[in-house]
Amino acid sequence: MIASVSKMAQIIDLFFESESALSNKQIAEMLGLPVSSAHHFLKTMCKENILMQDKDRKYRLGWRILEWSNKVMYQQEMNEKVAPIAASLVNRYKGSVHVGMFDNGQVRFIFKSVSPHSDVLPTYIGVTRFPAHATSIGKVLLAYNPSFVKAVEHHGMEKFTENTITDIADLKVELKEIYKQGFAVSKGENETGTFGIAAPIKSYSGQVIAALNFVCDINYVQEHNYQLILNEVIRSAQAISREIGYITI
Repeated sequence: MIASVSKMAQIIDLFFESESALSNKQIAEMLGLPVSSAHHFLKTMCKENILMQDKDRKYRLGWRILEWSNKVMYQQEMNEKVAPIAASLVNRYKGSVHVGMFDNGQVRFIFKSVSPHSDVLPTYIGVTRFPAHATSIGKVLLAYNPSFVKAVEHHGMEKFTENTITDIADLKVELKEIYKQGFAVSKGENETGTFGIAAPIKSYSGQVIAALNFVCDINYVQEHNYQLILNEVIRSAQAISREIGYITI
């Protein structure tokens, strides 16, 4: 079953990597499959409207691909709705704003905005992952979704700096406090010299689906009013919750 899913994904990739229309024989040759095996996959994919055949009996991407792509387009809407809120934060304070979601023990960023006066952190949307136990976003997601903690235990709690929490019991104590106060901080726990403040982003049902953080140099927080930045992070996360609260996981 897994091999079949993998093979169908490879077939879909062919239409993005080469021609928009391919014959059974071409697909078989590209994937190193017998023509009969390729035909079996193509027939199934046509039945599910993933592919379709044109008048020349060549295969093209079907309507279901378009439907799926529309579902993924929430990322564009996220950018449109989150960007103004994040801009207000980075324009007032010197740092970076991220929106992240939990991904098997780690945090994957889905949005980023950087102050023009801040050093750019090496993070990339959809690609960069950080350990949940050592980041402000990750700790918020863990605090509001206790079932996620198992994945962190499975991956292990790597020590990145002297401030990294590496004991699961200590982490659980902090998560209870985060849940109670409604925000999390990371004081040089993933990278020395950085300070992160994160607050939850909630769905319409109150489920925490993501988190927003503000990351800056640890000295910058000390020089400015920590409480003002914290209040702005919480306000921004609440505003995003109202804008994209329909998303569920």
